[in-house]
Amino acid sequence: MSSTTAANIQRVAFISLGCPKNLVDSEQMLGTVREAGFTVVSSDDPADAIVVNTCGFLESSKEESLQVIREALARRDRGEAKRVVVAGCLVQRHRAKILDWVPGIDAMVGVFDRDRVLDAVGGVDRESLPDGDAAPPYWISGNALQAAEARGRDTIGLTVHGKDGQGIGYWEGDDTRVRLTPRHRAYLRISEGCNQRCAFCTIPSIRGKMRSKPLDHIEHEARALVADGAFELGLIGQDTTSWGRDIGDDRGLVGVLETIDRVLGESGGGWGRLMYAYPTDFTDEMIDAIARLPNIVKYIDIPLQHMATPVLELMRRRTTGEQQMELLEKLRERIPGVAIRTTFIVGFPGETDAYFEELRGFVDAFGFDMVGAFQFSPEPGTPAGTLDADPKLHVPDEVKAAREEALMLTQQAVCFDNMNYLVEQAVQFDVLIDGRSDDEGLALGRAYFQAPEVDSVVRVKSVQPLVPGELVRCTVVEADGYDLFAVPTADLDTSISLPVVG
Repeated sequence: MSSTTAANIQRVAFISLGCPKNLVDSEQMLGTVREAGFTVVSSDDPADAIVVNTCGFLESSKEESLQVIREALARRDRGEAKRVVVAGCLVQRHRAKILDWVPGIDAMVGVFDRDRVLDAVGGVDRESLPDGDAAPPYWISGNALQAAEARGRDTIGLTVHGKDGQGIGYWEGDDTRVRLTPRHRAYLRISEGCNQRCAFCTIPSIRGKMRSKPLDHIEHEARALVADGAFELGLIGQDTTSWGRDIGDDRGLVGVLETIDRVLGESGGGWGRLMYAYPTDFTDEMIDAIARLPNIVKYIDIPLQHMATPVLELMRRRTTGEQQMELLEKLRERIPGVAIRTTFIVGFPGETDAYFEELRGFVDAFGFDMVGAFQFSPEPGTPAGTLDADPKLHVPDEVKAAREEALMLTQQAVCFDNMNYLVEQAVQFDVLIDGRSDDEGLALGRAYFQAPEVDSVVRVKSVQPLVPGELVRCTVVEADGYDLFAVPTADLDTSISLPVVG
């Protein structure tokens, strides 16, 4: 056990909030504390220390994080824990305010200082602090360059500005983590931070500039995840299409996709799934790579945010509605069967009824496979927050809510039609089994067009028991809204009773 470990801290529980990138941070911190000799326990079990890895991207996520912190502090005050450590985006973004919101935190760790979790977990109890010293210890570097310098790394000539080929890159590594995902799937972070300057986004101010993980590190981590049983690798980052530009690696995302395809192919095959693509920098070479590489899933998660050019300009997206339409049509034309998932923001300052109808009309006409819609949230310190303060541009909350509902009802009709078409055609897909469904006797799985946790699912009725991680060829037999029912194609000659839908 590490020398930093306090004698009375043995059992550590983690609570991870937010996106898959934050989940990887939690997994890495878990690996660090376990490697040091601590016992990692479930967040519901008795623990000596509780680590809350927070999200601070939106106001709603901030409030969720604060509530979880308060609950952890209450557990400590009841004697159910000795220390509460707070980490992640909320700490990084609001380090000057967080103690006013939730006093009593024992230690804080920023996003560039995950390795300091050992000091935070095994540190001095608050009761042992000198009289009048109510401030907890904290490790919150201002950016990746500062964090690297503090650890003795040579940073001469390097920057955190990106796009100059001299970026510091993602040097921390994620290779000793304890996975919180099921064994058969894992997230593989290929970069951190973002060089885009979207008006609504706080990510650059929290996670910093774009930092690509070196390709040899990506390959090493991919091989380790596959050796550990992962069949599906979700490639994540704030902007995956810009990989390599900050560190001068001309192989770019195509090189990453080719590497993942090779690693999965050498293990007998698998699914490499591209998430968080940015539309501005999506090249023809990337499209062709997705089309030709057999172990790269024909699925693209590409947040578009809007389709009306004036709104995109206000958002500082560096693209137009016409350019996005051209990209989408190209994706469909050159990648047969491609599934496209996207997200949109409604109620952005300056979004008129006409601009919203332009967006809704495109969603209706194009027929995305999956869509997420979010009401605009004005975040302090962002250009969009300033725009929203202008009464001429502000969209009232009730209008935002109505537009979100209208957009999702439009997408619902599209998706239901798509699901019913698959039933009519008795389409066959390989389904990756994730676990058991709530419905008795059904397995829960996903086809290639369904990403974990954010998309719909396939419920499979099988003669033989199915286990998580199994890939089963299935025939679609029924739809239930966004979800599908299917049976293994090999079982079609066997009488199977499916639940009644409706």
